Amino acid sequence: MKKFIVKKLYSFKSRIEKIEKMFCNISYKNNKKKFNNLLKEHHKLKNIVSLFDSWKENLKKIVQCKDLMKYNDLYELAKEEYVFFKRKNNVLKKKIYKLFTSKKKSKNGCFVEIRSASGGDEASIFAGDLFRMYTKYSDIKNWKMNIININYGYRGGFKEIIIKINGKNVFEKLKFESGGHRVQRIPKTENQGRTHTSTCTVAVIPEIKNSKEFVIKNSDLKIDTFKSSGAGGQHVNTTDSAIRITHIPTGNVVECQNERSQHKNKSRAMEVLYARIKDQEEKKIKEKNSNIRKNLLGSGERSDRNRTYNFSQNRITDHRINLSLYCLDKILDGDLDLIINPIIQKYEINKFLKIK
Repeated sequence: MKKFIVKKLYSFKSRIEKIEKMFCNISYKNNKKKFNNLLKEHHKLKNIVSLFDSWKENLKKIVQCKDLMKYNDLYELAKEEYVFFKRKNNVLKKKIYKLFTSKKKSKNGCFVEIRSASGGDEASIFAGDLFRMYTKYSDIKNWKMNIININYGYRGGFKEIIIKINGKNVFEKLKFESGGHRVQRIPKTENQGRTHTSTCTVAVIPEIKNSKEFVIKNSDLKIDTFKSSGAGGQHVNTTDSAIRITHIPTGNVVECQNERSQHKNKSRAMEVLYARIKDQEEKKIKEKNSNIRKNLLGSGERSDRNRTYNFSQNRITDHRINLSLYCLDKILDGDLDLIINPIIQKYEINKFLKIK
């Protein structure tokens, strides 16, 4: 177990002993609010300290087994017990990490905006690959996905695609996908077999369930209608069903043309606009109250380089936690937890330990 975690666990143990002494203090007993707060804190720390005590005891047994393995007549028996306690040690560590990172499940959805950046047609094709990856991941998680708007690339993929995903823990799982995604591979458009580097940006924005908390004035909106250019049969290019909404104070522009009804397109576009502006406001507040860029995972802005997808080596690297995995094919097929879970675990542990 990492030293900084062990150090924190010892501080939890000291805190529990201090709380238990406070329980005997009459001034705390007479103050219900303070007493209840202490009870909650004690309950929160008790489970993790209990596991920590078990882990320490188990560690002693591992050392004892190592010492006994020095004797030939006890080697086999000691080795068997050593293997058992080592396995138990790993189980206890996982349980401790889980308590560090455990949190309430959320049903809030999110919007995922994928855009091609540098690299021309290859960037658009890679945006299509990222969309496919998130689609397959959503299928595995039984999440519901809806397309808000599409702007197709000339040779496949997308210049831009905005999707809405609903389900349990959607935003909590995908929030660290925001940022720059870089691909290194030989494009289909390359005739001489040279490896190209292209980039896409991903923005993950939480859905706003109750728009009453955040109001956008109608006077701040400029709404334009135009003919759809996507799929839709006879309806396409015959009526002005597509919507473009501009929020004048912030300059945010949202287009939606995926629905056949102008009313539905407007409703979807307003959902995205609400979420974008609210997200921007919350980020401003966070930046004022804390040095957010010192956080382990950076700001989550599109300018940050999150990952490199190297096709020739079947490698994916997340630069924020210096993790490289040689299973790019699996991750592109939707097994995204392989790289998402280590990021979340690292972030949550550091957040819990209040490391800046």
